[in-house]
Amino acid sequence: MSKIGKMPITIPVGVTVTIDGGSIFIKSSKGELSVPLLQGIKASIEGTTLSFEPQSTSKQARSNWGTQRALVQNAVEGLTKEFEKGLILEGVGFRIMKEGEGLTLNLGFSHPVKYEPPKGITFEVEKNSRLKIKGIDKALVGQVAAKIRALKKPEPYKGKGFRYDNEVLRRKVGKKAGAGSSAS
Repeated sequence: MSKIGKMPITIPVGVTVTIDGGSIFIKSSKGELSVPLLQGIKASIEGTTLSFEPQSTSKQARSNWGTQRALVQNAVEGLTKEFEKGLILEGVGFRIMKEGEGLTLNLGFSHPVKYEPPKGITFEVEKNSRLKIKGIDKALVGQVAAKIRALKKPEPYKGKGFRYDNEVLRRKVGKKAGAGSSAS
């Protein structure tokens, strides 16, 4: 038995859920998401609760049970309150500027880097060094944050580059001049 899979999802007010063919469609005032039904899983709506059951006792069906529930729960949560990821840019001369919907990033390259968001993603810039990525799709928000972070990963000596809000960097100690270098 899956601990996560057997918990029902309560559908909040303002969110409509429909099961059509091989997909579950979730709609609210913020947008619409669809989650494909995984193999061996049956979904049912009873009033304001959505529950899932495996159709067989195969290992794959039991594995898909909890995954299906988590994917639909994330979609419902994203449509009620948006998901958010924060990035911090550290380094002298490094800057984030919002131009229209997209970003212009000065990352120490010979040219500024332009980044256009995919549909459903919005950016907020604070103090030219903090970036908040918001959207209703949890996977898409994480993917955009990872792509932007990959443009300039934090280096281990001074920590220059993008890092997540809650990320703890392991710093390395640099060379120490004159320590232990005696020629005899």
